[in-house]
Amino acid sequence: MIQDKAISPRAWYQTACDKAGFVCDTRQLAAIDELEALWQQLVEFKNKRNQFLGRSLLSPDVPKGLYIWGGVGRGKTFLMDGFYHCLPYRRKRRIHFHHFMVEVHQEMKLLARESDPLMALADKIERSTRLLCLDEFHVDDIADAMILGRLLGALLERGVVLLTTSNYPPDGLYPNGLQRQNFLPAIAVLKRELKVLHLDSDTDYRMLQMERDPIFMVAQEGASEERMDSLFRRLTAGSEEDAHSIKVRQTRIAVRRVSREVVWFDFKVLCGGHHDQSDYLEIAHRYPTIFVSGIPKMSAENGAEARRFTWLIDVLYDNHVKLVASFAAAPDALYGSERHDSEAQRIASRLTEMQTRHYLELPHCSRGASLTGQAAS
Repeated sequence: MIQDKAISPRAWYQTACDKAGFVCDTRQLAAIDELEALWQQLVEFKNKRNQFLGRSLLSPDVPKGLYIWGGVGRGKTFLMDGFYHCLPYRRKRRIHFHHFMVEVHQEMKLLARESDPLMALADKIERSTRLLCLDEFHVDDIADAMILGRLLGALLERGVVLLTTSNYPPDGLYPNGLQRQNFLPAIAVLKRELKVLHLDSDTDYRMLQMERDPIFMVAQEGASEERMDSLFRRLTAGSEEDAHSIKVRQTRIAVRRVSREVVWFDFKVLCGGHHDQSDYLEIAHRYPTIFVSGIPKMSAENGAEARRFTWLIDVLYDNHVKLVASFAAAPDALYGSERHDSEAQRIASRLTEMQTRHYLELPHCSRGASLTGQAAS
């Protein structure tokens, strides 16, 4: 991961292309051109704004953001992260869309006494954030759909620049959703206020690096528990704690084993209870490595568990948490034949990447900032 420097997205991408094993994609280059233009506009905007302060009531126009969409594994998140780390701004935030909406609902409760909590929230975000990067933008919840139209419009009116990635074009968001007509204003805002860019490619770059470490095990192959136990002991080097549960927010969650930086759960405990994204966020922030035993095949019969598993993998992936797990089937066969939707493809693709040496070498990247820029507890 590069650090914040005065390097443009184009220069950053060229450096990546020069590295051995990296495939320079012509369609990604087209996206880099758009990101380069936005980067230049934001740098110029910042310089002009600094010149205007104290001299004039005028302010330069805020640049228009980007909505980048395309298939799973086409490099959308990679390009967003590169842009984010190139931009020499302090008032910037990069967050997975799931996490963003969790924080929105939490902040709305805290602001319940305001005359208009949603506008009060927009004011708070604007004070701490000029650039807001939302990764994996998709809507599958009526409460989120009802909020987003006003919130997105309010943020853009206040000069917050949005950079989003999604597997769907704006018109493909929340298809057939309950009361979808109430979400149409949000779609209109995205299409009107952001430049929509389709990152189209025939290559899934998460599949290119297939150097696997023995961290994912299939239960039918035998000895998975013994292998996990051996790996846990080697990782913790005798620092295991004498505890059978950990406290997450206000709830205790049973664990098989735990140390300061490694924790081991049973799938039924972690995804079979009433846990949500906030629970998984706290776990991901606290533990760089997580073991999960007994992950079943995902089907209609365990739909609630499968949904929580989706949240879990998104959270672990976004924070570069290392996953050691035993499965009922190989990750690429985890979803049954009835599941060919984008979400199932995304999770299968992320599980594949999480086994690669590239992913395992990434530093634990706990994004523990709150929605309004303060450190999370």
